[in-house]
Amino acid sequence: MTNPKQTLLVNGKNFTLDADPNMPVLWAIRDIIGLTGTKYGCGSGLCGACTIHVDGEPMRGCLTSLKQVVGKQVTTIEGVEAEQLKTKWAEHNVPQCGYCQAGQIMSAAALLAKTPKPTDGQIDEAMAGNICRCGTYPRIKAAIKAAATENAEA
Repeated sequence: MTNPKQTLLVNGKNFTLDADPNMPVLWAIRDIIGLTGTKYGCGSGLCGACTIHVDGEPMRGCLTSLKQVVGKQVTTIEGVEAEQLKTKWAEHNVPQCGYCQAGQIMSAAALLAKTPKPTDGQIDEAMAGNICRCGTYPRIKAAIKAAATENAEA
C-alpha cells in the first residue's frame, strides 16, 4: 500500500511528499524536505526544540502530523521573519550550546507578532515549555524585551 501524496506549504514553497499522513511534520521537514534548523529534542512536545509555526501559531513539530498541516502555512526557523529578534539574540549572547535556539526564537517570534510589547508575565507564559539546558533564560528574556523595545521605537 502506498501513501497518498501530501502537499505542504513550508516557508512559502509547496512540497509534494509521498509520506504517511501520520508522520510527525518534524521528520518531513528535516528528513524529506531537508530543512534541518528545526531540532528533535524529546519527541514528547516537552522541550520546545522542534517548535514551528502553523498559520502563525507555535506548535511542536514532533507532535504535529502531516495531515494536521495540509492546507496550512508551515514556517520553520529558516523561513521566520524575525531578523530584529535574531539580532538581539546575538547581542545578548543568548546561545551557549545553541541546540534549543531555533525553538526559542520561534516561540519568541510568535509572541512578538501577537504582542509587540509583552510584559514579563507574557514572556514567561509564551516561553514556558521551551527548555534551555544551559540556563540562559535571563538572556532570552532580555533579548525578547530588547527586540520589543526596538520594534516599538521603529
